[in-house]
Amino acid sequence: MGNIVTTIKRFLSNKNTITILGVLAGIVVLYLGYNYRVDQAIDTIAIPYARETITATSEITQEMVDTTEVLRSFVSANSNVITGMDALINQTDPRCITYGTSVPQGAFFYTEQVVSCSSAPNDPLKNMPDGYAPFSLSVDIHTTYGNSMYPGDFIDLYVKMTSRDNRIIFGKFIEKIEILDVRDSQGISVFLTSEARTPAELLFAVPEDLFLLLSKATYVNSVEIIPVPRNASYTTNPGETAVTSEYLRNEIEYYTQDIPDEVVQYPPSSSNNDDTTTTE
Repeated sequence: MGNIVTTIKRFLSNKNTITILGVLAGIVVLYLGYNYRVDQAIDTIAIPYARETITATSEITQEMVDTTEVLRSFVSANSNVITGMDALINQTDPRCITYGTSVPQGAFFYTEQVVSCSSAPNDPLKNMPDGYAPFSLSVDIHTTYGNSMYPGDFIDLYVKMTSRDNRIIFGKFIEKIEILDVRDSQGISVFLTSEARTPAELLFAVPEDLFLLLSKATYVNSVEIIPVPRNASYTTNPGETAVTSEYLRNEIEYYTQDIPDEVVQYPPSSSNNDDTTTTE
């Protein structure tokens, strides 16, 4: 027994033996690591995709959806992709594509695109707060930066105008204003259809005082309102909509006239002023 232990000690203390064992250990580690990476690379998962184009506010039905195999690494890298059919097909609480977007044929579904149908109104003005009014800004494919402004985006409005002394004025006028809808010249929402449509107006909902100010600006011949998009974080943390330049406000107000507030009831109330007396 002692001879065996001594032989093993001598074997392990030999430098060549240690080198060989180290090389073998390295090969085993590389082999196991390689197999693990290969398994990870070819590991797949079935996720749903759209069999046809599904437009905004459309209810998602079983016929519209199928599943396909994708690499699990794709799902890991896209945490907002929907992986289960139960998130799309729900008998008690039907699911719809959210307003302002669509899912093209063959595309996957993402969590921000799918909402309960009960919370997906067709008309964004239905949820306009009390004391607000809709304002429409005329645009085209150029001023929307190739139709890259979407409902729900928060943007800024700049003004270009001629001053009273015939100088060009350009600056930010209103910041952090939300786009309710983008519509074409026929009043059809650009993002409610799979057909290509050219934007003609941006729709906003603004407080009454801001509605009056913006409306005045559109009627002043020298004023041009220019929409300017911002990045995703600007929309995520928008803050309050505000006029950022009192100078521009005053320049616009200079060309307009305020109307005194007058409340007239209809029909006008009748008053009885009959003071006739009878004398016998």
